[in-house]
Amino acid sequence: MTAVLLALASAAAFGGMTVAMRSGLGGTEAAAGALATLVWSTAVTVAVALPRHDLHGAWPFLLAGILAPGCSQVLFTRSVREAGPSRTSITAGTGPLVAVAVALVFLGEPLRAGLIMGALCVVAGGVILAAERDRPDHVRAAALLFAVGATVLFAVRDNIIRALHADADPQTASAATMIAGVLVSALWARRPPSRVELRAFAPSGLLFGVSYVCLFEAYFHGPVSVVSPLVATESLWGVGLSVLVLRRTERIGRGLLAGALLVVLGSALISAFR
Repeated sequence: MTAVLLALASAAAFGGMTVAMRSGLGGTEAAAGALATLVWSTAVTVAVALPRHDLHGAWPFLLAGILAPGCSQVLFTRSVREAGPSRTSITAGTGPLVAVAVALVFLGEPLRAGLIMGALCVVAGGVILAAERDRPDHVRAAALLFAVGATVLFAVRDNIIRALHADADPQTASAATMIAGVLVSALWARRPPSRVELRAFAPSGLLFGVSYVCLFEAYFHGPVSVVSPLVATESLWGVGLSVLVLRRTERIGRGLLAGALLVVLGSALISAFR
């Protein structure tokens, strides 16, 4: 039950982070927004890790953090700015498909019928998203490629977490990835965030930090087959919160909802049958 609640909390916080990020962006550059977000999320994860600060086995997570949230957060932030949080959330929800593809090719995992069914659902959801005709004028379809890039980095990070989850303290591991992430994003931004940017991205950064802490705790407390399908619901949280908060600008129709449901269903199948 602990792993279930942690996974759901991680998904909900990540969806909230995506929506809160859109509210804070305005004219801010993606790299600056990513850095401001990661400053807050790093503070959250470090604060949680300090009481135990078990550094055993933490260094591989520093390397994972270079990919995600380091490079991934800049791409993800740019996608949110140019494609909107709901469509970015759906695209990011395809992460399990990328993760299992990596595992099949490089880790020799077996191909099962459930994986094929899940992949077909994810692809169908992606096709619906790509073929959407009534998207708002400000949404740039090409911007979803940034979300695809971020999703690939998420998937590589998830494989690293799964492979090393027994070798480190979860709080320290989450803090290590965030520390590496904020350093990488600082290189992208090339300047410290301003006070205005820190205030604007405080909600998204705090939610992101909570999401990461819960994600690592969930993987360390429960089997992947339970945690991954629940974390995959982050797309539904992102779309649902966008409907509540950004209904006028996001313009979420039945087609988009159908695509989100297919992506989540496919991701859940993939995660369950791995």
